[in-house]
Amino acid sequence: MIFRGRFGLAVVFLTVALGFATEACFVQTSRVSPRNQQAFLERLSAAAIERTHHVVRYDPKYVRIPYPGGDVPSDSGVCSDEVIRAYRALGIDLQKEVHEDIAASFLSYPNHLRWMTVRPDTNIDHRRVPNLMVFFSRKGTSLPISTRAEDYEPGELVTWDLAGNVPHIGIVVDRKSAQSGRYMVVHNIGAGPKMEDVLFSWKITGHYRYFGPTQ
Repeated sequence: MIFRGRFGLAVVFLTVALGFATEACFVQTSRVSPRNQQAFLERLSAAAIERTHHVVRYDPKYVRIPYPGGDVPSDSGVCSDEVIRAYRALGIDLQKEVHEDIAASFLSYPNHLRWMTVRPDTNIDHRRVPNLMVFFSRKGTSLPISTRAEDYEPGELVTWDLAGNVPHIGIVVDRKSAQSGRYMVVHNIGAGPKMEDVLFSWKITGHYRYFGPTQ
C-alpha cells in the first residue's frame, strides 16, 4: 500500500513494528467459539471475494469520515480499505476496534514515530497497515511466517513489504491458482480489489487471524 502526503513514506526504524515478524504464535481469546471459527474464516474469505466485484479507484488521500462505521467513498480506497470492508460485511467495525485500542495504548502503535502524530485519528488510523499489524498482533492471533504455501489458510490476513518500507495487506481466500495450486489473495495494490496468486510475490511481514472483539 502506498500512501503519500500526510500518510508519509519515511523510513523509520520501529522496534514495535518488527515484533510481529517472529515465528512465535500468539493466540486470541475470541467471542467466536472454536467450532465456529472455521465458519467465520470461510465467511471472511467469501466477503473478500465479493469485494472483487466492485470497481474501486486506488486513492490514498486523507479523507474525513464519520465515526463509528465510517468509510471513504465506496468507489475509492487502498489495500487496507478492502480488509475493513470485508470485516464490515461480517458486522465487525475495524475503525472502532482499532481506534479504541490506539486510544487505550497509543504508544504501542507507530503513529507517533512513523507519522509524527500525537493523538488518535478516527479518519485514518485503521487504514494504515502498520497500525493494523499491531492491532492484529494484540487483539488477534499472530501466526508463524513461512515459505510453505500450506501454512496459509483462507480467511487469514497477510502483510508484506513491497520494498522500501512500503506496507501492503490482503486476505487469503479459498480459491486456488490453477498454475501453482496455492490459495489466492484478495488485495488492492492499485487496480482495485483483485484475486491473485501473490502470496509470495513480496516479503511477508505478518500473518494473522482475527475473529472480532473479545467482549
